[in-house]
Amino acid sequence: MLIINCPWCGARPEIEFRYGGEAHVARPADPAAMSDQEWADFLYNRTNPKGLHAERWRHIHGCGRYFNAVRDTVSDFFVTTYKAGEPRPDIGESGQ
Repeated sequence: MLIINCPWCGARPEIEFRYGGEAHVARPADPAAMSDQEWADFLYNRTNPKGLHAERWRHIHGCGRYFNAVRDTVSDFFVTTYKAGEPRPDIGESGQ
């Protein structure tokens, strides 16, 4: 079982959390000005890297808050977690 560190509640088992998608995706300033293809790309296309990836998570069986995490998609290791609204930590490509 994975242990995920909630920035507010501390380390908890993975069953208390739900994945919320890619982190740091900026909403378009004027969605009405976008073409259908641009809007579809915003809604459905996300990065899918092999390695470190910034993600949103929600502690549904705890504080209920969203937070961000940098997770290695190869090993499933959570490198760091941080509060929503904070910038992504500069941890490099390897996470070390």
